[in-house]
Amino acid sequence: MPHLYDALVAHETMVGRSAKAVVLHDAEDVVHPYELRIFDALIDRAAVIQLPVLPLPDPGSRWVSGHYCDEFAEAHMKELVVREAVGAAIPLAGVGCAISRNPLARLAAMADGRPFAGSSMTEDYEVGLRIGALGLKTMFVRIPARPGERGAVASRGHFPSTFGCAVRQKARWLGGIALAGWDRLGWSGGLGERWMRVRDRRGPLAALLLVAAYGAALLWSQIWLAEALGAPIRARLDPLLVTLLTINAWLLAWRILMRACFTAAAYGFWEGLRSIPRLVIGNVIAMLAAARAISLHLGGGAKRWDKTRHIFPAEMPQ
Repeated sequence: MPHLYDALVAHETMVGRSAKAVVLHDAEDVVHPYELRIFDALIDRAAVIQLPVLPLPDPGSRWVSGHYCDEFAEAHMKELVVREAVGAAIPLAGVGCAISRNPLARLAAMADGRPFAGSSMTEDYEVGLRIGALGLKTMFVRIPARPGERGAVASRGHFPSTFGCAVRQKARWLGGIALAGWDRLGWSGGLGERWMRVRDRRGPLAALLLVAAYGAALLWSQIWLAEALGAPIRARLDPLLVTLLTINAWLLAWRILMRACFTAAAYGFWEGLRSIPRLVIGNVIAMLAAARAISLHLGGGAKRWDKTRHIFPAEMPQ
């Protein structure tokens, strides 16, 4: 990234004019033909523009790669919309985003000519929050490609299709956002911004709660099985605990339904249905990723780049 920024500055000096914006993408991304039109039309109104990111379904990895489809469908159809509505800065996904030239120069001036933090594992995420902290507008844009269409202009691409690759990638994200990000960015901004940073950094705690929840479910299943087989034991629960568990069960059902609806809206009914069992796959990956991220962070190895294997689409998505 530093070399690319230096090359941009050198090019601007040579041609005698400045770029309007910098667009970020991975080499294997499928770029929508209307993307640059949107950036060109809106970049004067915001310092940062992020388009939706929709992973490409992998027929050979419905469960591992597919869980990315569920997470991004929900995050980029609901969570980023809410994030902007409460006044919090929009974090960049590293793809399908544009950064206005002047704010990028301001970041560079604050960091010895290096707008992108080379020591960060999630520098794209940080850029969005750092620009928002300057008091500049960050915008999430979800626009249909044509009037009346359901699909939006979005960045498409393949995500890891194997269990190990997904754990390593999620560990890098979690370590960069929840652990190193806490140290690097701290806590600032209004109530909405602080609340969203809490959500961003809840990964390690959420993983711990998942381990406890699955462990408790396993233990209770053994008790229920023993009762069903006629063992002389009975599990007794406090009525208050039963009420709490019932409320949580309904909230969980609502949460699962919402994810299924957002996935179905982006990928169709059957993918929405698959998102329900895929939630378990995503939870297992999250737990292992949290363990790996914490281990690397405590061991001083969090700055090591855990490279993701990139997959180029075999054919253009419809």
